[in-house]
Amino acid sequence: MTNSRPNEFIPPPECPVFEPSWEEFADPFGFINKIRPIAENTGICKIRPPPGWQPPFACDVDRLHFTPRIQRLNELEAQTRVKLNFLDQIAKFWELQGCTLKIPHVERKTLDLYVLYKLVNEEGGFDVVCKERRWTQIALRMGFAPGKAVGSHLRAHYERILYPYYLFQAGANLMNSQKPTLTNDTKDKEYKSHDLPQRQSVQPAETCTIARRAKRTEGRCFKSEQGEVCENKPNLRRRMGSCVAKTEPVKEIPVQVKQEPVEPTAEGEKSKVEQYMCLACGGGGDEDRLLLCDGCDDSYHTFCLIPPLHDVPKGDWRCPKCLAQECGKPQVAFGFEQASRDYTLRTFGDMADSFKSDYFNMPVHMVPTELVEKEFWRLVSTIEEDVTVEYGADIASKDFGSGFPVKNGTFKVAPEEEAYLSSGWNLNNMPVLDASVLTHVTADICGMKLPWLYVGMCFSSFCWHIEDHWSYSINYLHWGEPKTWYGAPGYAAEQLENVMKNLAPELFESQPDLLHQLVTIMNPNVLMDHGLPIYRTNQCAGEFVITFPRAYHSGFNQGFNFAEAVNFCTADWMPLGRQCIDHYRSLNRYCVFSHDEMTCNIAAKADSLELELASAVQKDMSTMIQEEKELREQAYKMGLWHSQQVDYDVLPDEERQCAKCRTTCYLSAITCPCSPDQLVCLHHIQDLCACPVSSYTLNYKYTLSELNPLFQAVASRAESYDDWASKVNEILKANQDNKSDLEELRSLIVEAEKKMYPETDLLNHLRQIIQNAERSASMAQQLLNGKRQTRYRSGGGKSPNQLTVEELKLFVNQLYELPCTIRQAPFLKALLSRVEQFQQQSSDLLAEDMPGSSAIQGLLDEGASLDVELPQLAVLRQRLEQARWVEAVQQASEQPASLSLDCMRRLIDQGVGLVPHACVERTMARLQELLTVCEHWEEKAHNMLTARPHHSIDTLEAAIQEVDNIPAFLPNCVQLKDCVNRAKEWIKEADAVGGRIPFLSTLSELVSRARGIPVMLEPLTRLESLVSEVQAWKESAAKTFLLRNSSHSLLEVLCPRCETGPQKSRSKKVKDVSLPCKKVDVKLDSLFDVERVLSTSKDTASAMATLADVRQKELESLSILRTSNEANFQSLPSCLAPTVCLCHTVPAGPMLQCELCRDAYHSGCVPGFKDIQAGQPWLCPLCKRSEKPPLDKVLPLLASLQRIRVRLPEGDALRYVIERTVRWQHSVQQISLPTQHPNGKARHISGIASSQILEGSKGSYYMLQPCIPLGDLSAELEELLVEGLLLQVNLPELQHLYSSLLNRFTPSQHSLQSSEHDHQYHIAQDRSPPHRSPPHSKGQDGVLETKKEKVEKNSKRRLEKENLEGHYRDKIKKPKKKKPKMNKERRREEKRTISPSNSLSDPSYSEDSEEDWSVCSAKRCQQPEGNEVNWVQCDGSCNQWFHQICVGVSAEQAENEDYICVSCAINDLTE
Repeated sequence: MTNSRPNEFIPPPECPVFEPSWEEFADPFGFINKIRPIAENTGICKIRPPPGWQPPFACDVDRLHFTPRIQRLNELEAQTRVKLNFLDQIAKFWELQGCTLKIPHVERKTLDLYVLYKLVNEEGGFDVVCKERRWTQIALRMGFAPGKAVGSHLRAHYERILYPYYLFQAGANLMNSQKPTLTNDTKDKEYKSHDLPQRQSVQPAETCTIARRAKRTEGRCFKSEQGEVCENKPNLRRRMGSCVAKTEPVKEIPVQVKQEPVEPTAEGEKSKVEQYMCLACGGGGDEDRLLLCDGCDDSYHTFCLIPPLHDVPKGDWRCPKCLAQECGKPQVAFGFEQASRDYTLRTFGDMADSFKSDYFNMPVHMVPTELVEKEFWRLVSTIEEDVTVEYGADIASKDFGSGFPVKNGTFKVAPEEEAYLSSGWNLNNMPVLDASVLTHVTADICGMKLPWLYVGMCFSSFCWHIEDHWSYSINYLHWGEPKTWYGAPGYAAEQLENVMKNLAPELFESQPDLLHQLVTIMNPNVLMDHGLPIYRTNQCAGEFVITFPRAYHSGFNQGFNFAEAVNFCTADWMPLGRQCIDHYRSLNRYCVFSHDEMTCNIAAKADSLELELASAVQKDMSTMIQEEKELREQAYKMGLWHSQQVDYDVLPDEERQCAKCRTTCYLSAITCPCSPDQLVCLHHIQDLCACPVSSYTLNYKYTLSELNPLFQAVASRAESYDDWASKVNEILKANQDNKSDLEELRSLIVEAEKKMYPETDLLNHLRQIIQNAERSASMAQQLLNGKRQTRYRSGGGKSPNQLTVEELKLFVNQLYELPCTIRQAPFLKALLSRVEQFQQQSSDLLAEDMPGSSAIQGLLDEGASLDVELPQLAVLRQRLEQARWVEAVQQASEQPASLSLDCMRRLIDQGVGLVPHACVERTMARLQELLTVCEHWEEKAHNMLTARPHHSIDTLEAAIQEVDNIPAFLPNCVQLKDCVNRAKEWIKEADAVGGRIPFLSTLSELVSRARGIPVMLEPLTRLESLVSEVQAWKESAAKTFLLRNSSHSLLEVLCPRCETGPQKSRSKKVKDVSLPCKKVDVKLDSLFDVERVLSTSKDTASAMATLADVRQKELESLSILRTSNEANFQSLPSCLAPTVCLCHTVPAGPMLQCELCRDAYHSGCVPGFKDIQAGQPWLCPLCKRSEKPPLDKVLPLLASLQRIRVRLPEGDALRYVIERTVRWQHSVQQISLPTQHPNGKARHISGIASSQILEGSKGSYYMLQPCIPLGDLSAELEELLVEGLLLQVNLPELQHLYSSLLNRFTPSQHSLQSSEHDHQYHIAQDRSPPHRSPPHSKGQDGVLETKKEKVEKNSKRRLEKENLEGHYRDKIKKPKKKKPKMNKERRREEKRTISPSNSLSDPSYSEDSEEDWSVCSAKRCQQPEGNEVNWVQCDGSCNQWFHQICVGVSAEQAENEDYICVSCAINDLTE
């Protein structure tokens, strides 16, 4: 209890998962018996049915309703419940004395009072701990950090809260103890008692007296697992129908009060005044200090109590006697209480899903199972958090229908699903199959023979338990979220019980059969820490989980699901079932059915039993009869004389239970006339009553002579199989001299098939032995005939169709180890003897100095005739080939070009295998020396090739000169020469690249080639740097242009579009456009074609020409597309309404029309349509391909690329974008824009105004955003507008052009916006102070005048610039002029002093004036505020001032570098 629990749950290992084939799945018990050796070692296993096995869900959902159990998670865990019980006792102790318990906090966490109480008791008690100063050790054991004086706090809390309770429990004298009052800290959290006994308010049904009892007189079935019905019937613990254990006498705790002389009073005389006399002192004075007990109405003075009370306590108060009585009551057995609400499947599912989604704050299907598992074990182990769930468990399928279809049921199955009615995996059929022992139990037992239904929700759990009678169980999850299982193997059952008893002894003291009540769980990690093997699995919908006999299992539900479970028993369970009855007898626990009755029922049908079951029943019945005989003889020796025969088959189980151990009696029972309704089994004769044994009566079902025929019938059925099995076992275990032949084993197989013996392991083993023997005999015959087939193929490393000597020995041993004799075995043994004789002769010959060739040749011939692979043959042949080896070495030395390292090693390897000889050794020494030198230079050449950093060319050439003198072929040295030659060629190509601007592909190819040359190449670093800079430039350009999550590439955005319009019609439109165009040699129909042409272009001019051709195709295709889309909105019949938008439906409701492609879109289909600003052109998702950054962000990209001096398609495309943008700006400046329609009247465009409603085929629609009609624009204006919209750069000129054209048709709606845009446009175009027209000169004349003025100023600027001595980047850096710092208030005051009319019309208002000097010339001034605002002046031709923050220039850059504004940079490019 002192070890701290792990903070996070660690899942145990997974249990086995089996996936049977259809053939295996056809026999349920056969498959379970097959996997039992593996699965019973883990206790549980999971079975996935074959694909396609999906039974229909047959439960009557509309009729199903149930009342679930309430589960409070932290009360389920054993150790947590112990703590809660302890805290409830402490709280009750103080509550009865008028105080409220508050849990203190130490080191910012709640103090565990239970652990503190236990640790102090383990250390010897409060006095010992204080005397020996062990509080620091206790603090460390509780997990507190050392060195923080926590021990003193623990002592204070123990002395204040726990020590009075300890003294009270010990019954010690409280005279010298502290006052039992609580002085709580205001930060302490008040403890609210869980009040576990008071919440067990659900009484079991009167008929529900034993666990899962079958009612023979009624058709109903139910489950309850409570103890015996108590006479006083106190409040029940919350569990599934559990009742309290027997009440124990109240522990009397001595209570001391002050003893004072009291005058005796006459008996029977007690006046009302005497009723309020102090029982301690006998006096009635000091009535204001007289306390009246709220339990027994006894009176005590506050100063007569031990210890005395200074004040009257608040709330209820109990006297010492009542306090001892209340705190000494035994704990009530724990159980689950029933919910107050009745659910249907639908309402429970809604509640379950809502709970899980609210708890995890995410959809139920998205919560990971691992998260739910860890959270479950955290909740059950915490005291602070109370989470309550409900579980619809043990719902009788007989009342509402099983989830599986049944015959003659209300659910009608389809013809193709009728196979599920009789399937063995149908849980209604499995318990009553022929191979199931439960078939012979006459009663219908819910949960064992009839399935139970389980409706779970998140965190609802089933606690650690084993099945009734230690039977198998099978659970099928019909649907819903997974169910998590934990299991322990059956052999660890007693170990698990002992561990839980040791970790929570308090629970087992009040409930010895706690683990049989299904109300307690314990963390699997805790059990695993104590050496228990625990396994887990997640059962998903459509999967089975099987638990094996006496395998403890528990788990919880991941969410809303529906499962069904039932028990079954096979023949191997029979001995465990009888062992379980003895275990129940020791625990005084009820039985679900009588094991003896079931055994007798099986024996009565001996003729139809399967042999395996008959054999198991024979052994079980033999044990039963022997035990019954001994018990009856013992009863007779005790003086029992009376006996009578009773038919226990007709009596209900409740009327034939032993009064002591509650075992259901069947063969015999003892009764006494003094209590005819009570009986005991023969094991507890002395516990019946106080009458003498001679007055008892022995009630028996069968006499011993009547049991013998039943036993003989079963034995005769099983003995034939046993005789056969004994004979088989005798043959299999026979020694070498007594072995039978193969034919005799075959006859046993024939006998088993004739008598239809079951497919047991013994029969399968016999078949396997016969198969092995037949295979060995066949191979032996082939060896003797010379036609055997071995594992070797012709041409392999060994001789084909030959066995090695070792394999021959193993095969002969294998023949003699078979349980039967093989007639070929002696012949193979003789062959082995000849082989061993040859080996002996060979070893004698090879031991000589130099034997004669005739002797060697004779041995070689003898070995070849044996037809066995002999290693001596190779040695003999090597002895003949020694001379040949020496000649081969000499010949190789004469041809250095062919003498490679492999050749030398091969010759050396051949020489090593030869018999030692002087000539061989000398030749070997010379060859070894040459090999050593060659290997040294090969390694050195290899190191040079792999050196980091690489060697220079000069170093490598020096090494090559030394290698030329070695008479051998060295691959690494040859490779070294090749690398040097390749390096020289690469350097020539790299030097050639430096003289011109290379393509990125050329650089990448050179860098790639250079990385494959292991030579130091000086130009490589420069080329790699160039490639890295280009890649960084491409990333920067992509961030500038590409939209978030854009599907377009950077080149696709920068190049003019090769295709326009919807995807399905692009090919047709491009084809139509290409007809009238001039035929070109280069195909430019896709982005791939454009990229290929740009990558192969010789210079920038050809690239610009290519992009100009693509632009021309783009404009022509877009023109056709705009005309086509605009024609869709002409007046057509409603039946011919076009399909528009991304959804390809007719127009309806609010619509948006793209200004570029003129296609229409539903406002709901376009994301972010609410962010559209009035007066700005709206582009559809297909036309808006980039972010359209401002020009001042694009120009630095081109400048940075020019500095890199590398050509790439994206760079040419960007240059073309800028040139196209500049040309468009000049075109805009040359055109005057009228603000009025040629007719002099502003008019609305058809389908544009938001107030105009248009009719479609399915309803009316209207346009949210006005568009400029095609018919009312000149070709020049339309081309200019389309060209501006196609630009991937954001320009104020485009906004002004669009606003002017839009005001031409809708002046009433956009007049204000147009004026604002005109103002911005003028500022953008005029870098000098604006000379505006007078207020009365408006309209078209004003615009023309302004345009003329701008043209003049631009021409002047060009003339001024031509007079400059050189390009602006070649200028001598001039000192920056910092504008005086001016705060916002000063600027506002100066602006107020200058009238707008004067500032616009005064001719003296020049560039050097203070007023213009205080205005930022940036297009989008951010109007910075503050005490200090930094400025920078353009070093180009305009000399205008800008806020540094508005143009992105830091103070350091402004001091140290030239700043050129966007306008001047554009002018430089155009000139």
